[in-house]
Amino acid sequence: MRQILSFFLFLTISFWNGLAADTLKVACVGNSITYGMGIPDRNKTYPAVLGEMLGSRAIVRNFGVSARTLLRKGDRPYWKEQALKDALGFFPNVVVIKLGTNDTKPMNWKYRDEFQADLTALADTFLNLPSHPKVFLCLPAPGDRPAWGISDTTTRKEVIPIIQRVAAAKGLPVIDLYTPLNHKPELFQADNVHPNAAGAAIIAAEVFKALQTVK
Repeated sequence: MRQILSFFLFLTISFWNGLAADTLKVACVGNSITYGMGIPDRNKTYPAVLGEMLGSRAIVRNFGVSARTLLRKGDRPYWKEQALKDALGFFPNVVVIKLGTNDTKPMNWKYRDEFQADLTALADTFLNLPSHPKVFLCLPAPGDRPAWGISDTTTRKEVIPIIQRVAAAKGLPVIDLYTPLNHKPELFQADNVHPNAAGAAIIAAEVFKALQTVK
C-alpha cells in the first residue's frame, strides 16, 4: 500500500510540475500606461487583454504603477515600488518592460546620462532570476503633455535610441509601441498620453505578436 501511495504521489507531483512547466508567466512592468490609467474597465487594460489573447496557457500579471520612472534618480522611481518586488517574486518566464514616458519630464531627464545604465540594470535584475525569463523592451507610446513635462520629442529623439542600444547590447527583443500608435489621436484619452481601451488593445496585440517567439 505504501508503495502504491508513493507511486500516486509521484504521479501527482509530476502532473503539477508539468503544468507549471507549460504555463507561461508574463510580467508586465511599467507606468500608468501599463497600469491602464483612465480605463474604467480593468478587463480592457493591455495586460488583461493580452491575457485573453494568450489564453489558458498563460498567467499575465499587471505590475504597472502610475507616474513611475525608469531612472533611479527620477522623482518617482519604479525601483522603489513594491510592484518591482512582486514582479521579481512572480518568477516570470517573460518580462515586458515599458518605461520611459515619465523620464522625459525635465526634472527627470536631467539625469539622461544614467538612463542607459539604469535600463540595463533593470533588465539584468530580471534576467538573473532563477526562472531565466525572456525580457522584452518596449519603445514607449507617443505622447506629449507639456503641462506635465512629458515630451514626445524627447521620447522619439533620445529615449527610444537609448532603449534600442540597450536591446542591441544585451541581445533583447524590442516591441515597437510608438509606431502603431503614432498620429492616431482616436487611440488616446483626452490627455494625449494615456491610450484608451482601443489603444490598449493595440498595445496588447503588438506584445502578443512579439511573444509568439517564446517557446
